[in-house]
Amino acid sequence: MRSIAQPGPAAPERIQWVETRGRAFSFTLQAGLPLLEAARRGFASAGFASGTLNIKGGALGPFAYVMPALSKTGENAAFYSDTFRPAGLTRLKMGAMTFGRRDHAPFFHCHGLWTEADGRAGGGHVLPEETMVAEPMEVDAFGLDGAYFMAEPDPETNFKLFGPVTHRPVGIERTNRAFALRLRPNQDFAGALEAFCGERGIAGARLHGGVGSIIGAHFADGRIVEPFATEMAVRSGLIAPGANGALEAELDVALVDHLGGIAEGRLERGDNPVLMTMELVLEVLGAGTGP
Repeated sequence: MRSIAQPGPAAPERIQWVETRGRAFSFTLQAGLPLLEAARRGFASAGFASGTLNIKGGALGPFAYVMPALSKTGENAAFYSDTFRPAGLTRLKMGAMTFGRRDHAPFFHCHGLWTEADGRAGGGHVLPEETMVAEPMEVDAFGLDGAYFMAEPDPETNFKLFGPVTHRPVGIERTNRAFALRLRPNQDFAGALEAFCGERGIAGARLHGGVGSIIGAHFADGRIVEPFATEMAVRSGLIAPGANGALEAELDVALVDHLGGIAEGRLERGDNPVLMTMELVLEVLGAGTGP
């Protein structure tokens, strides 16, 4: 399987995780607000301080983003491009977001695909500080009660990355058993999730959010993305028994690579290692609800 050398030492625990409770819900990102504040208000209205979002459409403007790029200094295995600020409204095709905290304030990590006002198709990493919601957007969310995502320095990649940490539960009603995860580099995306569930006797789980990067991409239909640096968002994910009874992860994703190529589809199991990080929530299926 492909691998990329990272600048720092690899942590022994290859999945950072917290078992918690959580609930799926929907809300509207309000127009005229910074995307970060609109997301914060939506989570807060349901009693949550952290979680994930999946976005299926909408409009942003002003809008700023970066793409994956090669590292110019060697301090990271890959890096970001210069900032792009397309004029006019940008129409989102899809996006995935991890919402949490960085430097003691709300923050998010969001990747997506979109079409800019001039018709150019694009994708990459949305910048929280410079992006506004131009039109109301309906989003699907999953809120965490008992954990949140916090950005902390990661010696292995030399980035400040989101990872789950424990937090005192509020006791929100109608929550399900869930796990907040961060997958570390150079392990297969699907295989890591299958092993994680199998080791805990989890017979099925639904993925919420899903923001990170993989080393190129190999799709189930045979397509291959050769450029190694990508920004990826998960459109949908499910871990369930396959035809032989073993757990199989079905991961439908969208990504952009460092040459600007865009690809979408179901990933091939066993052949898509994480590049820098992969943040997500697994909701355990059939686990019952809280009080």
